Amino acid sequence: MQSRWAAPLALMAVTGSGLLLAPPAQAGQAAQAGEAGCSRVTVGAGWYGDNQARLQQLVDQYGRCNPHRPGGARTKPVAVFDWDNTVVKNDVGDATMFWLLRNGRIRQPARGDWTTTSRFLTPAAATALAQACGPLARPGTPLPTGTLEGAGCADELNSVYGTAATRTGAAAFAGWDRRTNEPSYAWLPQLMQGWTAREIRGFAAAARTENLAAPIGSAQQVGSGTATGWVRYYDEQKDLIKGLRKAGFDVWISSASPQPVVEVWAKGVGIDADHVIGIRNTTARDGRLTAHLQGCGSVEDGADTMITYIDGKRCWINKEIFGVRGAAAEKVQPAARRQVFAAGDSDTDISFLRDATALRLVVNRNKNELMCRAYDNSDGRWIVNPMFIEPKQQKATPYPCSTTGYVGHDGTKGPVLRGDASVIPDQTDSVFQKGS
Repeated sequence: MQSRWAAPLALMAVTGSGLLLAPPAQAGQAAQAGEAGCSRVTVGAGWYGDNQARLQQLVDQYGRCNPHRPGGARTKPVAVFDWDNTVVKNDVGDATMFWLLRNGRIRQPARGDWTTTSRFLTPAAATALAQACGPLARPGTPLPTGTLEGAGCADELNSVYGTAATRTGAAAFAGWDRRTNEPSYAWLPQLMQGWTAREIRGFAAAARTENLAAPIGSAQQVGSGTATGWVRYYDEQKDLIKGLRKAGFDVWISSASPQPVVEVWAKGVGIDADHVIGIRNTTARDGRLTAHLQGCGSVEDGADTMITYIDGKRCWINKEIFGVRGAAAEKVQPAARRQVFAAGDSDTDISFLRDATALRLVVNRNKNELMCRAYDNSDGRWIVNPMFIEPKQQKATPYPCSTTGYVGHDGTKGPVLRGDASVIPDQTDSVFQKGS
């Protein structure tokens, strides 16, 4: 197989259209002009095309070795990474959910009423869950989903969580805003009600140990079926995060997995809990998690309508990183109050990626709106990389950017628009790993 991943370290110039390749003679210019004794941080290999060089220019331009970096010497440039399938292969929320089911850690809801776990749960889903799980445990006590007796309950829970439908195919959720929430994602932290954050971190740590030890490609038994049984850190992303931090960047994680879960996994790349933004539960006076979620912007705690998802990620980043309060956190901020770099893999990351002012890294998982914007690259600041483990082959048909690539607040599909309201034409998938 002809490798398309490694790239020479060439420096690039910053222009009005983004980070563009410049002559090799300029390489190291920013570092050479840097502070006395400052050691230049270099980006490791393993990247597709010229992505390594583009990332190197970001470090050279904004890192601490450049005394003329944008924002000044006292300002730390902000970098924000999505987590699942961006920094790791597979989903740590899924890994934790499967662990909870296998070990019987999901509690029977109050009065056996599953609508108390999500305001968006449909009557059909609530009925299916009550029938499958109702006889197995008293309200407030753990369901025996890891036993033969509880396999049907585990199957129903896993179906609602993983497919947003019951085992008979009925829709499990209804009535949510598609740009601020995904109720199946939100349901996982809501199912953690009754446990403390410390206990959830313990569950997540156990799942992490199992999933890192399991062979790549392995499955695990969940209920009467099987599910993905492994997770891996991407070495290239670990190296990039380490390099950005060493160069003086303020590095954050923004994820649509539960806050305590991501805290556990983020330690593996050197990110502390105070730089993790996940879905956050409200807590009772005794410290136990409730089935309600913290809000952001104009959304109050307990309304459960805005999580770290698309526009919700923007809100939470503005709130937690830049200190923007109230409804203003839902809006795009001035360039000086935005991240310079962002990395993501899914349509859930669109808004915070678009907010990045210097460079936006996309891990290609064939997501329509994301790839439409990345390939259109209207401002020159987007770079695309195949997944580092088990990358996808080329998408056979163009992304439907001009027709159905965008999903509106009510779920209606339409064309993907640029900032000037022009329509992005359909895009051909061009960044992928060729088969041997």
